[in-house]
Amino acid sequence: MSIGLEERMRSAVAALLHAAGESQAGLASALGVSQAQVSRRQSGVAAWSLTDCEAVAAHYGIDVLDLLAGPTRATEALPVTRRRLPGRPAARTAPADGAVR
Repeated sequence: MSIGLEERMRSAVAALLHAAGESQAGLASALGVSQAQVSRRQSGVAAWSLTDCEAVAAHYGIDVLDLLAGPTRATEALPVTRRRLPGRPAARTAPADGAVR
């Protein structure tokens, strides 16, 4: 039994968030949306659009086809420079206004 494209996308995004040590808020900031919007997409309440898919892939530096192929392929394509290193805390993303908090 195969999973649908929407579930594959949600799984890939979750895997990328984990592999990069990034929060939903960090991804949301990079995409120019709210954390609540990312949460709704990740929970399946709202769908990831094709434009969202392109933006997520670009944010992580991977090809959109790797993203849509699922979590394994997406994380394998993630550049080493974007990966969270063992023992290193998750990356903090600066707010959109550039302020340090």
